[in-house]
Order: sequence, then C-alpha cells, then structure tokens
Amino acid sequence: MKHAVSVSLGSAKRDTDQVIELLGQQVRIERRGVGGDIASARALIAALDGQVDAIGLGGIDLFVQWAGARYYVREARALAQAAARTPVVCGAGLKHTLERRSVELLEPSLGWRERPVLVASAVDRFGLTEALVQHGADLRFGDLAFVLGLPVFLRSPRTLDAVARTVAPIVVQLPFSWIYATGSKQDKTTTSERYRWIYDWAEVIAGDWHLIRRYAPARLDGLTVLTNTTTRDDVAFLRAAGASRLVTTTPRYTGRSLATNLLEAALVAVHGGYLEAADYEDSLDAMGYRPTEVPLDEVG
Repeated sequence: MKHAVSVSLGSAKRDTDQVIELLGQQVRIERRGVGGDIASARALIAALDGQVDAIGLGGIDLFVQWAGARYYVREARALAQAAARTPVVCGAGLKHTLERRSVELLEPSLGWRERPVLVASAVDRFGLTEALVQHGADLRFGDLAFVLGLPVFLRSPRTLDAVARTVAPIVVQLPFSWIYATGSKQDKTTTSERYRWIYDWAEVIAGDWHLIRRYAPARLDGLTVLTNTTTRDDVAFLRAAGASRLVTTTPRYTGRSLATNLLEAALVAVHGGYLEAADYEDSLDAMGYRPTEVPLDEVG
C-alpha cells in the first residue's frame, strides 16, 4: 500500500488518517498538524524521509506561481530540504490544473460571465484566476485585504498582475505566519464584519478556505463557496450562515475534502515520483474528475 503524509503547519484538530482508493491503488493518506511550529514540521519531515512514498506541505506554499514565474517561499523551501529521498510537494502543481478545470466544469451550472466573484487571494491561485478572467466573471481580488491587511480589493487583472510581480518577491521572504493563519488560528469560530460589504457583493467566493473563513461575516446568505479543504465543522458553519452551496475542488472522503497538497502527494505516491502538468491532466481524466458540490440549503 502506498503512503502519503501531509505535514501541516495547521491545527492538529483537522488531522485525518484513512485509506482511499486512487487510480486503482490503495493509498494511506495522513494529515499531521504541528500547530504552526516550523521546527517541529522540519523534524517530522526528516523523520518521514525514506519511510513514506510522498510528503505534502500543508498550511504553506512551497512556491507561488504567477504568469510563468515561480517565487519560492523561504520557510517552505527550508522545510522541503529536510527530505533527501522522499518527494515533497505543496499542491501547487495539481492546484494549477485542478482549479482551472473546475471553473470549466462549473460553467453550465454557474454561468461565469458577469457573475460577481471574489477571489480570496489570486496570487496563490493563478490557474483559477486566469480561468475566471477567461470566462468573463466580474472579479474582485482580495490579496491586499486578506493577506496584507490593506482594505483594498483590486478589480483589474492588469493591476493585479503589476501588484503580483512587485509584491510576491518580497512577501515570500517573510515569516509565513505573518500572512497566513497557522496553528490554532485555523480553529477560529468567530466571525468578522470588517469586509461584510464585499461578501454581500459577491455571489461566489473562491480560493483558500482559511482566508475565506478568517474574514467571513455572520451571514453568507445565498453564497456559493468554491474552495479546497473543508471539514464537517466547516460545512456546518456555512450551512448555519445561510450559504447556499459549497463546491470543493478536491474529492470528499469521510465527510471532508482533501487538502490539495495531500491529494497531490497521494498522486505522486501512486506514480512513484514527481509529476509534470500532463501527468496531472491524465490523472484527472483517469479519475473521472469533477468538482464536488455540497448543497447547503438541504438539511443534514
């Protein structure tokens, strides 16, 4: 049996350990949260090196890919270097393919043209962002507000591109906890009215779940959320807040959707090594991939 482990800077409350079938093979998938402790994450990766088939970096990106350029996150690169034998991935390779395909597959049910869509952070989701632009969505980008704390929501892809090329090389050098929720911060149960107006404006909010949840107001009536990693508690929050639909880009197992890094690690484990873009496309074809839709206006 193949074995893939996500070493996450997130909370251990979101951990999982289960066996799934992927591309005809049994794969044990684990998530191990270290509560934001970089040193513990590095030690765990070193201990897993050579003992498992693939390692995912959770709660942190190894790199940000934007318009053909890669900007490596300083702390993540140091984590990946703790493994000398086992492949280490962060989900970026799969995410670029998976989310672009999700936008295409959701076109018949959502009709993207002129639909108000808030992308929580576009810079770490180039494939998703480019696909939404190509489909003519009415977009707002939350990078400056949700990541850097500046109350500005960009609407022009050209302006976003200029900001990304300017800011990304700087941001990836910062301590990751400054710009993203790690550890117990991922267990947030409160809501925020700070950006309620942009949540009210949007019909769809897309992107990283923790960024979406961090600034979510108490009411999300009628909203569609397109995201990745969600647990039963996250689904319960969205239902209670009045959101109408949750769409996850990764498959759901035992009531939760997989983190992209864990699914990518599982695919790498099955294939026996790092994958190219065409390999991800072929794998998604073989899986009969479709985004998973969870109607939230239904009871249960």
